[in-house]
Amino acid sequence: MILEVDDIYLGYASQQPVIRGLSFGLERGEIGCLLGASGCGKTTILRAIAGFERVLSGEIRVEGQMVSKPRHRLAPEKRSVGMVFQDQALFPHLTVAENVGFGLRNLPRAQRRERVSELLAMTKLDNLQSRYPSELSGGQQQRVALARALAPEPAVLLLDEPFSNLDTGLRRGLGDEVINLVKSRGTATLMVTHDQAEAFALADRIGLLQDGQLLQWASPYEMYHRPATRYVAAFTGRGSYLSARVADGRLHHALGVSALPEDRPEGKALLLLVRPDDLKPSPQGQRVRVAGRQFQGADILYRLRLDSGEEVAALFPSHTDFAVDQDIGVELDAEHLVLFPADQPAALIKPVATAS
Repeated sequence: MILEVDDIYLGYASQQPVIRGLSFGLERGEIGCLLGASGCGKTTILRAIAGFERVLSGEIRVEGQMVSKPRHRLAPEKRSVGMVFQDQALFPHLTVAENVGFGLRNLPRAQRRERVSELLAMTKLDNLQSRYPSELSGGQQQRVALARALAPEPAVLLLDEPFSNLDTGLRRGLGDEVINLVKSRGTATLMVTHDQAEAFALADRIGLLQDGQLLQWASPYEMYHRPATRYVAAFTGRGSYLSARVADGRLHHALGVSALPEDRPEGKALLLLVRPDDLKPSPQGQRVRVAGRQFQGADILYRLRLDSGEEVAALFPSHTDFAVDQDIGVELDAEHLVLFPADQPAALIKPVATAS
């Protein structure tokens, strides 16, 4: 494990900790993303890993070396961690090449020049090396910041909202470039964002934070299809809930009957999470009425009303064109059904995955 964060607490000793009991890890070449609303502590975690914040308890290790614990904090420049700040923090009086080579002053001049040239080529900045930051676009400045962070060949790269100041098209393209670059170098990378789509597109692992605690650390697929709480389910995508109950060893709900694990207790009130992509049109399926529709190009998002009075969202290809008030048949086509106890607060509920 290249980066290990073990049960850390962050904040001021005299106040409630900002981050409580945080644990996760990253392997070589793996990209992790901390996702959460503004103010949830994402940047504080990056600063602690980089060495700019003390930990109240717990430990942080980089390549097996202890870099942070109470009463021990290795200096930022000694922990093999590079960081790209949200505002890039480039030196305005230095050229692109000088910014990239800033952290290489201890290398022989020829080796430093070779490393800078390599990174400028990899980040498509080799024809801009003599320019100053004020002469660059936002995307070019972000590439300079990335190249500067990678120049000392850190084991861990930290990215603080790296694309928040860029337009959508540039953000997508630069995100792909960053993935290819850090994976080719085997750098463990941790980024923070509040953008769920960005996290899903770029990360191998996602950690969702709420009120200073990590609710789940998982792959994007698992985060979406097996959310650990209803808060996770809501943050990571649209979903509807149907009342469900267990009877005769089966799960009964308004869309039909589904299988349950053999050890599932009977008679307990449950909520069944239904994602829009969990439903498909089926002439032989459960009859529902189209209560609303939203054309989205390749897809149409439907609002479907069941006989129970409950409503679910469904996403069908746009050539499957149904009219409002039309009766259609649908069936549940989910590989993983997710259940939550109906009587627990939404933020605390944990799911039970069932067979479909």
